[in-house]
Amino acid sequence: MNLSNSQRADAHSPRWQSVCSEHDLVCNSGVVVWLDGAQVALFYLPQAEGKTLYAIDNHDPQSGANVIGRGLVGSLKGQLVVASPLYKQHFRLEDGCCLEYPQQRLRVWPVRLNDGQVQVGVANEH
Repeated sequence: MNLSNSQRADAHSPRWQSVCSEHDLVCNSGVVVWLDGAQVALFYLPQAEGKTLYAIDNHDPQSGANVIGRGLVGSLKGQLVVASPLYKQHFRLEDGCCLEYPQQRLRVWPVRLNDGQVQVGVANEH
């Protein structure tokens, strides 16, 4: 079966799901939403250069608690991070990697604002 270029792009493009309104976001802080059985922490950083919205797993792998959305946002070594509120390890918002424990990683999702809605990209199922 031959796929057209648009069909190939659709197979690799995320399906966008609205999870909350732009008005639900809190500047420079986290908001947690439910997405396909997972808690996702959304961080809105309007003063950041470039990307201003991030979606990252709310589950802290070290403590096992769903607390990342309550973590403090900052910059370490020129990278935007969130510090877990329990053990204070830092996760990069861009890719979910832990700076102190590289073997720990949080899942990240593509995220965007679209007509006042926050949308998170979920994988297309084929």
